[in-house]
Amino acid sequence: MTEKSPIPNDPDADIHDGGDEPAFEWMKPAPKSTAADARPAGAVDAPRDSSKRAPKEGNAPAEPLAGQQPESRADRKAAEAAETGPEPALFAEPLPTSALQVRPPEAEVERRNHEREQAANAKPLAPRIFQVLLAVFYPVVLLILAIRAVASPLFLWVEYYRPGFPGDGYGFNADDRMTYGSYAVDYLTNWSGPRYLGDLVNQNGEKLFKEGEVAHMADVKTVILSAFGAGALMIIIGIIAMIYLRKRSTGGIRRGLFAGSIVTLVLIIGLGTLAALGWQQFFTDFHHIFFANGTWTFALDDTLIRLFPGQYWMDSGIAIGALVFLTALLTLIFTWPTRRRRGLPPRNEAAAEDAANTDAEAPVETGVPEK
Repeated sequence: MTEKSPIPNDPDADIHDGGDEPAFEWMKPAPKSTAADARPAGAVDAPRDSSKRAPKEGNAPAEPLAGQQPESRADRKAAEAAETGPEPALFAEPLPTSALQVRPPEAEVERRNHEREQAANAKPLAPRIFQVLLAVFYPVVLLILAIRAVASPLFLWVEYYRPGFPGDGYGFNADDRMTYGSYAVDYLTNWSGPRYLGDLVNQNGEKLFKEGEVAHMADVKTVILSAFGAGALMIIIGIIAMIYLRKRSTGGIRRGLFAGSIVTLVLIIGLGTLAALGWQQFFTDFHHIFFANGTWTFALDDTLIRLFPGQYWMDSGIAIGALVFLTALLTLIFTWPTRRRRGLPPRNEAAAEDAANTDAEAPVETGVPEK
């Protein structure tokens, strides 16, 4: 051993004098074996306790042993928190869902369920309104259309040339009646003034209609045109109602027309009964509704009576009633609420389903006697 060779056990020896080790070899971490040997000589390994083994991976970390310092700052914080315990809360705020855990009284629950069922089963108001409008407008529109069909030259021709129609005792033949009567009927549906009838003359050059007759025809024209205008407005509203019901209410058009046909049949049967019991009284009461007294009575030799005798008005009433009745009856038949139109299964299938449900609900006999 030379002077430059350091003594291995001399702590004051300079390990950097000579040798091949670099100057900063001491900064490298010591190996595990060296770190274990570097423990103090008096340190003795603590006996291992099987009850305080380190937890397996995935379990909560075990608490540090008594008298043992936690290895990290987080462990020390956890140990201090475990020793001190949770601080008492000064103010406990209720949870946001705490009110949902309180069940209301049974009466309140039943009331809410009933209101919910009513809201679910309630139908919109607009379809019901349009169905009512269809039911109300239908008989009025049918009556106006029937009047328009009767107030036509075609009906005049059928009346004047049918067998049994009374002739004119003052000289008008069927051709004269057809010519002059067509003027009177056309005047009711055109936009001409009273001169349309007032300027007409007969074969002798005399005025065909008197002033009272022309005035009465002007009153009749006002009533007829007003009725036609109201009917046209009802038809437009009815078309709008049908378009709406077709989009928003399945079967709404059928239900509205069905109700309207029933109303029409009831009205026409009632009016027909009154007319059959006393036609003259019925005819007089009808004129009292629309015309003033004394403006619609004429002599037998006046032109209006010669062209339109009492038989004509009776036949007109029968024709109007028959047209309205047949149309309403056909509407009732085609809109009758059958099971198929209501969306229900056929009657035999429904009976079979009910029988199956009854058999399923019936108690099963097991053969064991009852005690």
